[in-house]
Amino acid sequence: MGSPRIAKSLPLQVAAVCYRKRGTAVEFLLVNTNGGNKWTFPKGSTDARLSHSQAAEREAAEEAGALGTIEPRHFHLYIHSKGVFWQTGGVQEFVVKAFLMEIHDLRRPDEPQRRPTWFSPEDARQRLAKGREVKYAHELETVIDRALERIHVHSELWGGYPESRNGRAAAHS
Repeated sequence: MGSPRIAKSLPLQVAAVCYRKRGTAVEFLLVNTNGGNKWTFPKGSTDARLSHSQAAEREAAEEAGALGTIEPRHFHLYIHSKGVFWQTGGVQEFVVKAFLMEIHDLRRPDEPQRRPTWFSPEDARQRLAKGREVKYAHELETVIDRALERIHVHSELWGGYPESRNGRAAAHS
């Protein structure tokens, strides 16, 4: 059984993996969960009136007050859990589509208990892992790694020749 079957049976959420560049360094914006003891990416449900990237962008604004440029396509899928097995309802798993979002401005979040905070990639990995089962901690660490790969590839492309429509560098004459 492949993961596409599993993915179809789990509810879908969207996440904005918010980042900014500070010189050559990259920082990630995380928000604390409702209980305050775990950190996560701004994420939430999809909305029939919005594309998935627009829904992720809305979550970034609501939970982190983050405004910026979001990529139209997700760069990664991961499994996220909510709840704990000893409580009513138990653990619910979600498939999360992660969208990269470069932040240009911050305002006060609509959800004031969230306390958005910038972290280095290493600190972000540690914060995301804390208080989570190993399986889910690894999922979130992978999101940071994939995001960094994608950000660095973009930097190299943008620093080089302008891209043509087919995604390759345009020929210089």
